Amino acid sequence: MTLKEVVSECVQYGRIALAGATIFQFALGGMFAPSLQAQEEKTASPIKHVIIVVGENRTFDHIFATYKPTNGQTVDNLLSRKIINADGTPGPNFSQAAQIDADGFARDSDDSSKYSISPEKDNVVYPTLPPPLTGGPSDVCKDNGICTLAQAMASENGLYPTYYQYMLTGGTEQPSHVPDQRIQNVNDLPSGPFQLTSKSFSYDDYAASPVHRFYQMWQQEDCNIKYATAKNPSGCKADLFPWVEVTVGAGTNGKPLPTNFNNRTTGEGSTSMAFYNVQEGDAPYLKYLADTYSMSDNYHQPVMGGTGANSIMLGFGDAIWFSDSNGNPAKPPEGVEVYAGTLNAGVVNEIENPNPLPGTKNWYTEDGYGAGGFGSPVSGGGSYSECSDSDAPGVGSILKYLVSLPYEVNPKCDAGHYYLLNNYNPGYFGDGSNAYTDHNVANTPFTIPPTKQHSIADVLMAAGVSWKYYGDQWDAYLTDKYQLNYGTVGAKSDQYCNICNPFQYETEVMANASVRTAHLKDTEDLYEDLKSGNLPAVSYVKPSGWVDGHPASSKVDLLEGFVKKIVTELKANEELWESTAIFLTVDEGGGYYDSGYVQPLDFFGDGTRIPMIVVSPYTSAGHISHTYADHASVLKFIERNWNLGTISKRSRDNLPNPTPTKGNAYVPANSPAIGDLWDLFDFSKNFQDND
Repeated sequence: MTLKEVVSECVQYGRIALAGATIFQFALGGMFAPSLQAQEEKTASPIKHVIIVVGENRTFDHIFATYKPTNGQTVDNLLSRKIINADGTPGPNFSQAAQIDADGFARDSDDSSKYSISPEKDNVVYPTLPPPLTGGPSDVCKDNGICTLAQAMASENGLYPTYYQYMLTGGTEQPSHVPDQRIQNVNDLPSGPFQLTSKSFSYDDYAASPVHRFYQMWQQEDCNIKYATAKNPSGCKADLFPWVEVTVGAGTNGKPLPTNFNNRTTGEGSTSMAFYNVQEGDAPYLKYLADTYSMSDNYHQPVMGGTGANSIMLGFGDAIWFSDSNGNPAKPPEGVEVYAGTLNAGVVNEIENPNPLPGTKNWYTEDGYGAGGFGSPVSGGGSYSECSDSDAPGVGSILKYLVSLPYEVNPKCDAGHYYLLNNYNPGYFGDGSNAYTDHNVANTPFTIPPTKQHSIADVLMAAGVSWKYYGDQWDAYLTDKYQLNYGTVGAKSDQYCNICNPFQYETEVMANASVRTAHLKDTEDLYEDLKSGNLPAVSYVKPSGWVDGHPASSKVDLLEGFVKKIVTELKANEELWESTAIFLTVDEGGGYYDSGYVQPLDFFGDGTRIPMIVVSPYTSAGHISHTYADHASVLKFIERNWNLGTISKRSRDNLPNPTPTKGNAYVPANSPAIGDLWDLFDFSKNFQDND
């Protein structure tokens, strides 16, 4: 697999009113140290600094399927449910995770031409899973261009020293998108979760990436009130993961069904069902952190789908929508030519239509990341839905399900608003210029216009609480706004993730040079701030594409190396360590299977469980929180700790904290509800080092 193909695969799977002196401070980027210090000392806990580290694309079960808790704690995972055994083999309850082959029966119960999140089917279990396929570089040196430790260190500065070696290893040594022969019994896997690693598949090896898009993930979860039980009142069975992978994959971009279509055409197979085994040495640093500090086993990605929408929710606590140049809701380009007069000129359809094409099992009419560009005509797209319109493609099935739930769910779909559901580039380049109106041949029309919606940044600046977003390779991106050097090895390496930065979508941050330059920084600045102790109250940290842990383009061990460097450098500054908490999570589950309960909060999600580990001296070693939470819970923690208001009247940080259902700590009795992560800490104890 060439570097260009690896990058392509990564992209495909995706990648308040102010008054008086506060206005003046806000206009200058909130840089007045005395007022900031006074405000930041008024915290509800001993925590004066939070660092939010966001990796990529792993579910809780995918990493912690076999995790055994310490100190009398309990955990909800594949092992505790007896779906698998400690050695990764099928357990006595393996059938609880059985995956359904819905071929020939996928249709809406009322209209066979319409998309359904829970299609009619005969519940025929796959006799064996469609073989999981290869993904990532075949040869790391040839395909990624990193052949020596010196090249690795020149390309990425964010690894603990002993982890650079992993940038040189792990190639598949096979062609792309063929049954992965490193996986034991790849052509004869039983219908359910399977252990990825073995004697022939190292934890350090690259693996393929499953589909993780909005309508696909709703369908994979197979949510239907008729499946509801006391333990699973939302009725989400999570039994269509491989079927969606092999019938539609990452989208069609409006193209017809390929000829000779089969279970390998989408390039995935049953990649989604893979898991690691921490009892056999996989994910050792993540396991160490879970054993030593605290972890949630009920933390979720907030949006069905991929990086963009979930990263936005981590900053806004809400979805964002398409707008005109004045910030008013507008209709996205649909069946119209864009980039007229350029080599990229072409007709795009940027409204989602997951209704299956006639004569196909589940091949969506319009969905995808957009095709063309860089000197060739653009087409396709999808990614927006007017979810207030029950007649809009795909929308009705979700709204009908939400109404059926035993508690009231506000879909949060304002009339006339087209919400972004998947990955589109943000409305601004790093230099503050408008990315939506830029028609350079190296730019893309699959970009959302700048938004005037408010994020947590506005709340923090209004209250005089300092914050920064540290993006790995941000400085390189500032000199390479079209990211022509994406994948380049060495000093020019630019694997900065623009869709991961929620604040890059927002006018209040990006159009104000003093705000933008004060708050958006490179991770180089993070390491300096850790050493000097000059850390802001709130820090968002995003690794580069080399080391973010995204399957196919990165690996979990590289994410571990990124995290270990931050933890090590923080603990080296003892005074800072005593007042800091690291929240370690990922943007979303990447399309991997997870067995946990999913609580619908609105039209957009929630989705599968994902890891959340808190590293702090104020945690109890091995503590596992069962309180329901998602990315908006991070916002709720910040707001509670610094005594702040919510972002808007409709943002998810307004939801109440859960009250547990009797006999089931995982299901809120007062749904919809999400926690504020407070119970991951023990603030009653004196400072101590868990090590």
